[in-house]
Amino acid sequence: MNWPPVLIGALALLALSTALGLLWKARSGRARRAPAALSPVLTPAELADAAGTPALFGTRATLLQFSTEFCARCPQTRVLLSGVAAAHEGVRTVEVDLGQRADLARRFRVMQTPTVLVLDASGAVHTRIGGAPERRTLTRAIEQILGEDSHVAAIR
Repeated sequence: MNWPPVLIGALALLALSTALGLLWKARSGRARRAPAALSPVLTPAELADAAGTPALFGTRATLLQFSTEFCARCPQTRVLLSGVAAAHEGVRTVEVDLGQRADLARRFRVMQTPTVLVLDASGAVHTRIGGAPERRTLTRAIEQILGEDSHVAAIR
C-alpha cells in the first residue's frame, strides 16, 4: 500500500470535517431577522396541542420553541425562554414538539432543535434562532419588537 496518498487523504478529510464542525458551531444560536415581506404570520390555532387547545400567545410577543423528545439542549432552552419571557410584560413562550407536528418542521424548514422563532403581537415571525440561543440574543430580539410596539403606540 502506498501510504503518502492515504495519509494526505485522511488529513484532508480531517481538515474538512473540522472546518464544517466549526462552521456549524459558529452558526448555531445566531439570530436571523425575517424579511417583513416574507414573514409568515402564525395563529394560536395553528399551534394547537394534540387535544386541539390553541396555544396562548403573548399580548406583545411570543417565543416559539420547536423541540423534540430527544433534544439534549431543549430543556435548558425552555428554562431560558421562560426567564426572558418573565422579564418582559406581555411576552409568553410556546413549545411545539416536532415529533407530534412534522408539518411545522417542513413548513419552517427546521433542521435542528431547538429552533426558536420570535413572534410579534400579530404572530408575524421577526427573528429565527437555530440552535441553543444566548440570553442576550433573545433579549435583543424581544426588545426590538417591544420597542417597535412602543413606537407604534406613541404615534396613536
